[in-house]
Amino acid sequence: MPMSKQSSSQTAIFAAGCFWGIEEAFRQLPGIITTEVGYTGGTLADPTYGAVCMGGTGHAEAVHVTFDPKLINYKELLKVFFENHNPTLKNRQGPDIGDQYRSAIFTFSAAQKKIAEEAKEELDQSQQHSAPVVTEIVDAGPFYRAEDYHQQYLAKRGEQSCHWR
Repeated sequence: MPMSKQSSSQTAIFAAGCFWGIEEAFRQLPGIITTEVGYTGGTLADPTYGAVCMGGTGHAEAVHVTFDPKLINYKELLKVFFENHNPTLKNRQGPDIGDQYRSAIFTFSAAQKKIAEEAKEELDQSQQHSAPVVTEIVDAGPFYRAEDYHQQYLAKRGEQSCHWR
């Protein structure tokens, strides 16, 4: 897994619809070092919010999380990810529709991929949802940081959530 400035940190990327709410959910957790919202999974280099929202870039709104695995592990991050969106909806969350709002896990290693696949299967088997889990699990590619006004958007407004729930 990629290492960041702190030698013991690890990286994860999740897409769960609009990136504002999922960033706030992760930002609140002990062991999270940094969060950044942005775009990943598509073909357009250096995408903008406007381009991603219009569709056709292939990018998903996502959150890049740097965490300390001694304080929080990847499986715990997956639990928060799955609890903070509806993973049975393909290309939509609440009123947001399009592949930029898909449910996806972008993995950095074989270990992350295995843990993500096991968590997805476990959730599917639990029948917690009445439909199958459609979350994509794919290798991480380039992550493009979103514009500054999107970073910690909810925290800047004193809000905790914008989820569909």
